[in-house]
Amino acid sequence: MAVKVEICDRPSRRLNPTIVASPLQGKRELILFGGEATQSSMSKFYNELYTYSIENNIWRKITSKNSPLPRSSHAMCAHPSGIVVMFGGEFSSPKQSTFYHYGDTWVLDAESKEWDKIDQKKGPLPRSGHRMCVWKNYIVLHGGFRDLGTLTTYLSDMWLFDITTYKWTQCEFPPAHSIPDARSGHSFVPHPEGAVIYGGYCKSKAKKGVQKGKVLTDAWLVKMKPDPKGIRFERRRKQGFTPSPRVGCSMVFHKNRGIMFGGVYDYDESDEKIESQFYNSLQSYQTETNRWYNLTLKPRKQKKLEQAKEKTRDEDLEDILNSILAKAKLNDEDDEEDEELSQFEKLRQLEEREEEENKKVDFPIVNQLPHPRFNASTCVVDDTLYIFGGVFERGDQEFNLDSMYAIDLNKVDGVKVLWEDLTELEKEYVDSDDEEDDEDDEDDDEEEEEEISNENNEEDDVEEEEVEEEEEEEEEEEIPDPRPWLPHPKPFESLRAFYIRTGAQFLEWSISSNRDARGKYLKKAAFDLCEDRFWERRDQVRIAEDQLEDLGGVGEVIEKDTTKATKRR
Repeated sequence: MAVKVEICDRPSRRLNPTIVASPLQGKRELILFGGEATQSSMSKFYNELYTYSIENNIWRKITSKNSPLPRSSHAMCAHPSGIVVMFGGEFSSPKQSTFYHYGDTWVLDAESKEWDKIDQKKGPLPRSGHRMCVWKNYIVLHGGFRDLGTLTTYLSDMWLFDITTYKWTQCEFPPAHSIPDARSGHSFVPHPEGAVIYGGYCKSKAKKGVQKGKVLTDAWLVKMKPDPKGIRFERRRKQGFTPSPRVGCSMVFHKNRGIMFGGVYDYDESDEKIESQFYNSLQSYQTETNRWYNLTLKPRKQKKLEQAKEKTRDEDLEDILNSILAKAKLNDEDDEEDEELSQFEKLRQLEEREEEENKKVDFPIVNQLPHPRFNASTCVVDDTLYIFGGVFERGDQEFNLDSMYAIDLNKVDGVKVLWEDLTELEKEYVDSDDEEDDEDDEDDDEEEEEEISNENNEEDDVEEEEVEEEEEEEEEEEIPDPRPWLPHPKPFESLRAFYIRTGAQFLEWSISSNRDARGKYLKKAAFDLCEDRFWERRDQVRIAEDQLEDLGGVGEVIEKDTTKATKRR
């Protein structure tokens, strides 16, 4: 099937597309499909496939005759084998008189960009708002909803798509086994034992047959097994700080944690009026420890490159690693002729590549998180979070935000604005403020005393809330260390600096646990263990960094030679 690829402008503004990172090794590319837009009460759904090359800031549009039909609110999941699986979604006619869900499965080849429709009669029901994640050779699907016109049904079923056979299998559970409530729009992220389900939204019957919305805040561990009949759910206890209830903020996976941005919570949901709180906060969720942490932006630091000194440190570490291997008689015979780059050389090239990218395209970097929103599309490439679009509401008006951002999850020292067009929203703010000013002038005298009284009460409430929040944060200042015997990263220390400082220790650990490996394979195992450890303790190190910055004036943490005498200053 012929595939046409052409360079194009960025995608037009749209709601509920899906965006995933390319699963191809070393391919720093985003893949975006579908979405919808409403203008002048007319809806339009898309079936466009786009890719975004991070290396050179180029968007490409891919078209072929064998493409999925237009849709939004579908689910896509990239598998390390090099494919992207898509299921379901929804479509409506321009005047929204016709609406239906899809129940089809498509597989996209991430290299050739060819679509393949999978025909299987026994598969998941058509749905929207479901979630998918990877476990070994399976794509796992959970939840979603079906709008049947007069009634919305929320789903709690779970399915496995085997990427070796391209077949769906439904997971069955014993009648007495507790399972999560039916839901859609939830978080579903990988875990070493399977996956974690968090939050979401559903509706339950209220008075007179009317359905009432419910925001879920529970978390469940899905314990996977090769035999679908052996899969079990385990409800996780709430502990420590947790985000306030919200929807429209599904987590995206990064280094054994979920990253969550934005969301919305409706305080007073009724047919007449809805009071909503919109969020633009950034949180991380440690999937193994079941703990939440706030990610706050830090001031950017000017990077000072001392390349000669760094090169010497790299060479010193290489000599130390080789001497450890030689002493254990585990050197490769052709180590000296091995042309493969060392791990820290790759890290250096990655840092240089990031610097070059920043120089190539001068994207503005701001020290504030994007405007509050919900249903933003997010994904992670390497250690960078990308945020595309989203929705904000003011009164009865809905704003489809035309924007895209990037946040370095290692440094969290600013938001790179790839583009941002909030002119419609800003105009609404100006018009609304003018109206409010006129009304305030008329009512000021009558309400002054009442406002003062209310403000005093609100201040008392705020003070109580702040005390409670501070107590919660104090409880979370120490994160349990699952492997205290391993070296620990220091505040403001990069992964590369951590590896240079501790590489020898990690190599010794790798030798003790990989008896049959040799040379470069042991070095790679040592680096992988070091990187895993770096991200395992990243949230704890971030807390220490925040504490140091609160003291004021902390610049860089510099390694000193403690064998030399120094003067007190």
